[in-house]
Amino acid sequence: MPELIHAIKAINPDAIFKYVDDDINTIEWQEGTKPIANDVILAKLTELQTAYDALQYQRNRAKAYPSIVDQLDTLYHGGYDAWKASIDVVKNKYPKGAAL
Repeated sequence: MPELIHAIKAINPDAIFKYVDDDINTIEWQEGTKPIANDVILAKLTELQTAYDALQYQRNRAKAYPSIVDQLDTLYHGGYDAWKASIDVVKNKYPKGAAL
């Protein structure tokens, strides 16, 4: 999940700063780092959150897929079609790009 640090580093990878409790109002720019306006940081944070949310289906699938051991067992005993069917259950439950 994107945090303040991710937004700042996405804007300026070389930024040196500190802040307290993920509070944008406590940012202290250090070692000559040019300050970034709060609205620019918040816009980048929103952009990163949108990208993160768009990939939720991938995180859901990763948790729901059978283990590799179970997948190999299904493949060995049932063949490709059985394995594909077991994977398709998860893919259908968490379709690509679906908002959940």
